[in-house]
Parts: sequence; C-alpha cells; structure tokens
Amino acid sequence: MNEHQRIDLHVHSFLSDGVLLPSEILRRAAVVGHGAIAITDHADASNLDAIVSSLVRFAQEQRGDFPLTFVPGVELTHIAPASIAPLARRARGLGAGLVVVHGETIVEPVMAGTNRAAVECAEVDILAHPGLITLEEARIAAGNGVYLEITSRHGHCLTNGHVVQIARQSGARLVLNTDAHSPGDMIDQEMARLVAAGAGLTAEEVHVVTVVNPQALVQRALSRYVPMV
Repeated sequence: MNEHQRIDLHVHSFLSDGVLLPSEILRRAAVVGHGAIAITDHADASNLDAIVSSLVRFAQEQRGDFPLTFVPGVELTHIAPASIAPLARRARGLGAGLVVVHGETIVEPVMAGTNRAAVECAEVDILAHPGLITLEEARIAAGNGVYLEITSRHGHCLTNGHVVQIARQSGARLVLNTDAHSPGDMIDQEMARLVAAGAGLTAEEVHVVTVVNPQALVQRALSRYVPMV
C-alpha cells in the first residue's frame, strides 16, 4: 500500500444491504486503485455469526485472487448501547479484523447512547458517521484508540465538519470512509482527498485521514487474522 492507493474500511456487500458480491467489490476496488478494503456488513445478534464467518471464509479460500489487502469486518447497526460490547467481543472472537459501530448520524433514528457505548468498548475500531458527537465522547475515543469516521456517504456527511472540529479539540483520530453500498459509491484517492478537504482539514490532516490512519487500522486488523493479500 502506498499514499496513492485508496483504503476504504467501511463497505457493504449483499450479505447485508449492499448490491455486490465480495468478489465483485474487490475486483472493482482494485480497478479504481485501492490498496486495501474492508467489508463491514450491517449486523446484530440475528446475523453476526453468519456475516463474519462468511467474510472470513472468503478471505481464506480466495486468498490471492485480488491484488489488494482484504479485511473481513462488521458494522454493528441500530443495536441497544448495552449490546455493543458483547456483540463486538463476539465479532472479534469469530475473526473480524475490524469492528465498526453505526454511530448517531443525524439522518437515522440511532438510539441515544450509541456513540458513548462504542467509544468505551475496547473491541471497537471505528465509530462510523458519529453525527453530533460530544467532546467528552471524542476524548474517550482518543483514549481508547477508537477512530472517528468522516464520510462521503450522502446524509451522513452533513456532520463531517463538526466531527473534524471535535476531533481536533479531543485528539481523537479520524479516518475517511465511503460507507459504500453500490459501485457508484466507490471513490478514488483523489476524491477522498477532496472530501477530506471539504470537511475543513488542512493538507497535512488530509494526508493523515486518507493515508496514515487507514494504514494503521489495516495493520491493526492484519494482526488479528490470516489476511487475503
């Protein structure tokens, strides 16, 4: 992976509400210049085991099929705050390289307290589209190594500027993802930089959220399972 290759750590396949097979996602990602990608399908207790097991099996059995690094993950979505920690631990035990939590975006009725429960959980890697996250929550995220997401996803992106400001005040780390559900949602590295700049980040910060921090998260994930490379 190099700074010119895109890393996207929040993508959905048809194992939840995306429209593509994992293989097609990786093929399309490779064509548009990705160096690594994570599939993080929506999950709760009803489908968590099936999703993570399927993605881990895909990573193992089709290892080497695509010229990029693949990370099997999961996005815990619209679950009660009290269920976040136990389901995150289960996902990790099943082999998820990344655990994402669907944050309190302003365009969906996410339960209050979700952001707080996510940043307090040691098994969570990314709090996706955290909406109007508070400074206190962001400080907890910084202390626990939970990354806050800024996003190119319509609706969710409306609070990118707020997330950037809170991250600066708290020291929380940021990562830019797409939350892609279809081919048209994928972006290349140049567009990722433009989205980050549009959120108010400086040139140095843009590099951090599109290169440095994604690479760090991939390395964290690779320490947890046998990757597809």
